[in-house]
Amino acid sequence: MLRHALAAAQGYTDSAKAALARRLETRSINDEQRAAHGFAWIATSVAALEATLEWADGNAGGNPADELVAKLAFAEIIAQLIGGLPMGPGEMVRPADLGLADAARALEDAAREMLTADQAPLRAELARLLGEGQWPSESLQDSDLDTIRDQFRRFTDAEILPHAHGWHLANALIPDGTIAAMAELGAFGVCIPQEYGGLGLGKLVMCLVTEELSRGWIGAGSLGTRSEIAGELIALGGTEAQRAQWLPRIASGEILPTAVFTEPDTGSDLGALQTRARRSGEEWHITGAKTWITHAARSDMMTLLARTLPDQRGYTGLSMLLVPKPRGTEGDPFPAEGMSGSEIEVLGYRGMREYALQFDGLCAPADALLGGEEGQGFKQLMRTFEGARIQTAARAVGVARRALELGLNYALARKQFGKSIIAFPRVADKLAMGLVDIVMARELTYAAARAKDQGKRCDIEAGMAKLHAARCAWSMADAAMQIHGGNGYALEYEISRVLCDARILNIFEGAAEIQAQVIARGLLDGRN
Repeated sequence: MLRHALAAAQGYTDSAKAALARRLETRSINDEQRAAHGFAWIATSVAALEATLEWADGNAGGNPADELVAKLAFAEIIAQLIGGLPMGPGEMVRPADLGLADAARALEDAAREMLTADQAPLRAELARLLGEGQWPSESLQDSDLDTIRDQFRRFTDAEILPHAHGWHLANALIPDGTIAAMAELGAFGVCIPQEYGGLGLGKLVMCLVTEELSRGWIGAGSLGTRSEIAGELIALGGTEAQRAQWLPRIASGEILPTAVFTEPDTGSDLGALQTRARRSGEEWHITGAKTWITHAARSDMMTLLARTLPDQRGYTGLSMLLVPKPRGTEGDPFPAEGMSGSEIEVLGYRGMREYALQFDGLCAPADALLGGEEGQGFKQLMRTFEGARIQTAARAVGVARRALELGLNYALARKQFGKSIIAFPRVADKLAMGLVDIVMARELTYAAARAKDQGKRCDIEAGMAKLHAARCAWSMADAAMQIHGGNGYALEYEISRVLCDARILNIFEGAAEIQAQVIARGLLDGRN
């Protein structure tokens, strides 16, 4: 039944694609942005069903929760495709928006048995199993991968979860001792080649590591993001001397890098960057401003995107520089001459801190130019987008998992009217459907990682994973706070932190709207 429903949903996606293509014969994709993004959400949701069915087939027969998750996932997504698929608060895509009334009726006919069945008993049973400690299958059918997950889960339970909320409330940096312990486990060198001191593993392993650390605290899971970006930039685009200089020290945790790309008022329009780097003798001199730079003070090296060819407009004038800097302290966060900064106070996503930076003649060595070639910075950065977005999806899955754990624990412990509140259907439904959403997001993320590990272009898959998982994290955190009631709004409860942390995931590494645009363009161009 699920395979039949999936085929019908895939046909609905094809109809949506054709309908959008007809519209774009006479109008631009920006003029038809709502329809284009609606198509992207349709395609993403169906891709999540594909990944979920593959997971369920791979774990068939051993866990009663697996079948319940798969059935609920299909029933819910197909109902949304027909009745209204949420893109964001107050934003729904419905069949009429793309002229899909006939396709919606065909989908409804194909899935009628599923759509007319009462799903309430399935949700209740899944919540009951979850309350008894029976989670859906997590095994990747590979003992090495399962061992890595278990190792980082134990580390997170012991070293991060007991302290994370206190660190958040104090706006404290992740302690050096915790960073050292993460480095010893290999958290900063997962994808760095073995010949340069890394583990030489793939993006799927990176997802497992990131997911578990982010379950403890998004700051811990995100600390490795800067190392991942820097490591991939240098491994793919650096000279041999740059690889030898930087990669072993990044992998060991000796060097903590930071990504310095975004500028005030530019957002996602990297072609409009104005920060300049001018070559003078044996040095580069950097002038300009950057913003939303994570971990800028305590970092030791910046991957910095600057305009080195001022006569060339747009992306072609941009170059990537590897800029060493002294590590800042609480008393002197930016000791480098020609560099200053101010902290941006934020709701969540703490542990590394956010900064606005100013450069007034900051010096970088002559060999700082990545790959030794100017004008390649944007292309070099683009190569890292797939990995960064897959990792962000994994962060979102970890955050969503922690929100579910908190909601579940509270629902089991909290008594109202003589029984635990998990016994009430509206509470049980939030937990059951949140779990379904997490499994879909997780499996979509793993599918993107596998594609990347196989050497395939996966900008669409990475965008889908990030799009779905970020929404999942926010909706699960919101549901878990609702389960907490008034207590969830108190700072002393951990869910207050998780809600703040979850909100950023829909914004950074490409906002949801950017992801939808990328997905729609890519699918229309035939990159699938």
